[in-house]
Amino acid sequence: MLKIYKSVFFENYANFKGRSRRKEFWMFFLVNWAISFLLSLISPESDLFLTIYWIAIFIPSIAVAIRRMHDINKKWWYVLVPFYNVYLWTVIGDEGENKYGPDPISELEYLTELGKDLN
Repeated sequence: MLKIYKSVFFENYANFKGRSRRKEFWMFFLVNWAISFLLSLISPESDLFLTIYWIAIFIPSIAVAIRRMHDINKKWWYVLVPFYNVYLWTVIGDEGENKYGPDPISELEYLTELGKDLN
């Protein structure tokens, strides 16, 4: 989970091109929520740390959301459509290559993940 978070935050900080699979998007969302919760517990009187953190993750959050739209072959502006964007974030991405790039999950990785679900 943290590996995915570091990948989005450090390696793809402002990468708005390409595709992001559901797992990458939702793990980034979950870790952001957890860190925000912990920061609010650490300094309940002052939101300074939380504000700094949200400023730091603003661009990667937008970037991963746009790449998620690209994974389902939608344009970036679908991120702005209320409620429908949440539905789109849960949809399975296109298999194989689409106009935004190659499939972010290889066939071998997909089969490995299927095996994990059975255990």
